[in-house]
Amino acid sequence: MSTVSLVGMPAAGKSTIGILLAKHLGLDFIDTDVLIQVRTGRNLEDIVTTEGVGQLRAVEAETLLCLTAQDAVISTGGSVVYSDSAMQHLLSLGEVIYLQVPLSTLQQRLPTLKGRGIAATPDTTLEQLASERVPLYERYASITVNADLATPEAVVAVIAEAIGR
Repeated sequence: MSTVSLVGMPAAGKSTIGILLAKHLGLDFIDTDVLIQVRTGRNLEDIVTTEGVGQLRAVEAETLLCLTAQDAVISTGGSVVYSDSAMQHLLSLGEVIYLQVPLSTLQQRLPTLKGRGIAATPDTTLEQLASERVPLYERYASITVNADLATPEAVVAVIAEAIGR
């Protein structure tokens, strides 16, 4: 099991921590949001606006199911947990780390959901999104890490220790 996948709420630090973790472990880095944009030729917000939340979730699941990454850190989109098959696939590749961040911190980092390409309806609040997604992150995570530490480097150190690297 050579792959580490990061899951968590928008603004939990998946991309930032993912890049640093990949450097620390000497692994490749894959950002699935970027893969989706390359694959579709569109940004996430455009997909949500023109085709809806369900389409973004479907494209995200398809993109993940095509991944055969080894020796990589994968930063996933926050909505990946809506697809059981995508999550089972990530678990088959290696550890799934849930970057847990308190709602108050997320609200400071992400004052609005608009313009971020988040798979949620326009009237959804961050609180609603968290109440829906957190139980799913907890269900699929092989390891949960407090990602509200002083620095991203501190989070990387905790993850590296937790996975024994």
